[in-house]
Amino acid sequence: MSTYANDHDVTDRIRTTDSREVNQEVDRIFLDLYPEASEQRLDRAFTDVTALYGGRYPGYLQCDTAYHDIQHVLDVTLAMARLIDGYERSRSGTESLGPELFELGVITALFHDSGYIRATREGDRQGAEFTLIHVSRGALFLRNYLPSVGLGQQADIAAELIHFTGYERPISSIRVPSLAYRLLGNLLGSADIIAQMADRCYLEKCRDRLYPEFVAAGIARKKQGNGAVEIVFSSGEDLLHKTPIFYQSASRRLQQDLEGGYTYAERHFGGSNLYMQSVEKNIRFAQALSDTKDAPSLKRIPPNTKHKSGNGS
Repeated sequence: MSTYANDHDVTDRIRTTDSREVNQEVDRIFLDLYPEASEQRLDRAFTDVTALYGGRYPGYLQCDTAYHDIQHVLDVTLAMARLIDGYERSRSGTESLGPELFELGVITALFHDSGYIRATREGDRQGAEFTLIHVSRGALFLRNYLPSVGLGQQADIAAELIHFTGYERPISSIRVPSLAYRLLGNLLGSADIIAQMADRCYLEKCRDRLYPEFVAAGIARKKQGNGAVEIVFSSGEDLLHKTPIFYQSASRRLQQDLEGGYTYAERHFGGSNLYMQSVEKNIRFAQALSDTKDAPSLKRIPPNTKHKSGNGS
């Protein structure tokens, strides 16, 4: 597998820091599947998420989380569209999800981390402080947002689907009205995992960006019942060295809880799962670093999106 640029997706064709490029690719996938559909709703959602992360959405401040940024959101959204495409093209004897569920899945992916975005009244806090409740905050955002794009009847369902991306609730406890929605949730949760772990700069981002978010959230250390403090991650390097262990639990989640939804990428890509190839490459490198304790050998520089609008400007 060839390497790809730090700001590109796993195919090295699309800049995942540019909402316009991701929007165009998602539209292409959508219209290939459903030629009679309109991409207007998707385009509106991409415009709105770009404004939200860029600090131009009414009532909200610019994204200040360097790990959970616009690139992550766009990467997950692109993966979500591809997984839906893979399902639609490989199904046999099962019903099509159809254009409205495609739209619902993609829009939920676009806003799945909106809970990290601070409301204007929360300007004295860091977005990462909401880590433990960001999914529930995102569910509230979706309930309020979806009626504005004509999906008000799906708002409560989206508020459930978003929990497939988090750990606030066990996946088995998430209630959706049909197997089609459960499939959509499985694809969404899968996209969230494989997109971020396939990122070319995933390891650098874990060390330099995710660890500070964990510190701000108060989860790098855990207070025990007896008052003692357990060090969960002592540093960015420590988090990096524990990444292969996290991958073991992520793999179980992908295979069991999310019912192998990630495998639909193979059909989309014509036989190869480019996401999992990149994930496994990252984990092999993380394991080598853990064995040698040579974290400084990480040299890739992730894109800085905190001072950009997310539209390539």
